[in-house]
Amino acid sequence: MIKRLSLCCLVLLATSGHAQEVLITPSFVVTIIGCGEGVISCVDAKYVGVSRKTGSALTLTGKTLHTMAADGVTPNRFLGYEFRNSGTVYRVMQEGHLEVKQGQKVLVSEQGKWAP
Repeated sequence: MIKRLSLCCLVLLATSGHAQEVLITPSFVVTIIGCGEGVISCVDAKYVGVSRKTGSALTLTGKTLHTMAADGVTPNRFLGYEFRNSGTVYRVMQEGHLEVKQGQKVLVSEQGKWAP
C-alpha cells in the first residue's frame, strides 16, 4: 500500500503545474489532474483512483468531455472526464458522479463530493 501511495504522490508532484481536483466517493478517492489553466479540452488528463477499502491505486490518462457547439466541432459546456483501461470506461462527471462500465455493465456508480 505504501508503494502505491508513493506512486500516486509522484504522479501528483510531476504534474504540479496543472489543476487538480479530488473527488471523494463512498468507495474511492479520485484525483483528476487537468490540462492546465485556460485549456478548454484535452486528451492528456490524468486519473489517480485509490480504493478506500483496499488502498489499491490505478492511474489512467484520458480526455475531457463536453457538449458540442452547433458546428459539431467546437467544445461547448464542460461535462467531465473519460478514461479508458482496456474494455473498461471510467467517467468522472462535473457534478461529482463516478461511473465505471465494462461494455453495458455498470461496475461502479457513486455520487461523491469534490474536496475543498
